Amino acid sequence: MPCLTGSARPRGSVGPAPGESYRPVVSSPHIKSAAVTAALSALDEGLTPERPVLREAVRALLTALADRAPGRSVEVRVPPYGAVQCISGPRHTRGTPPNVVETDPRTWLELATGRLDWERAVTQGRVSVSGVRADLSEYLPLHADGEAI
Repeated sequence: MPCLTGSARPRGSVGPAPGESYRPVVSSPHIKSAAVTAALSALDEGLTPERPVLREAVRALLTALADRAPGRSVEVRVPPYGAVQCISGPRHTRGTPPNVVETDPRTWLELATGRLDWERAVTQGRVSVSGVRADLSEYLPLHADGEAI
C-alpha cells in the first residue's frame, strides 16, 4: 500500500552525504570540557558526579580516544554512557567484536585522564579486555596541549 502522508523519502536520500561520518556528534570533543572538569572535581571531593555530567564526560573522552586512534578494530564500551570503535586494523561489522574493552564510567575517567595506569586497571579487574588488539596502553592517558589531564 502506498504511503499517503507524503513523508516517505527515496532510499537514496537516507544517510549521510558521501564523505561525511555516519556518526552523530554526541558530545564535546574537547578533553578539557567543562563536564570532564566537573566530574573529576566531584570524584576528588569523594562525591558521585551528577548523571548528565558523568555521561558528557565519558562521551567527551571516548570521542577524544576515537580521534586519537582512528579505526574500527577495537570496541571500547563504558556502559551505560557510550561506546566507540577505534584503532586501525581489521574492521568489525557484525555481532560481538573480537577486540573489546569494557569498564565502568569512573574507571574510564581515571584511565583517560592519567589517574589510573592501564596495566594496574587490568590487573585489578577494573577493565575487561578481550582480543589481541584490546590494549589501550599506547593511547592512554589522553593528552590535552601536550600534557596529561
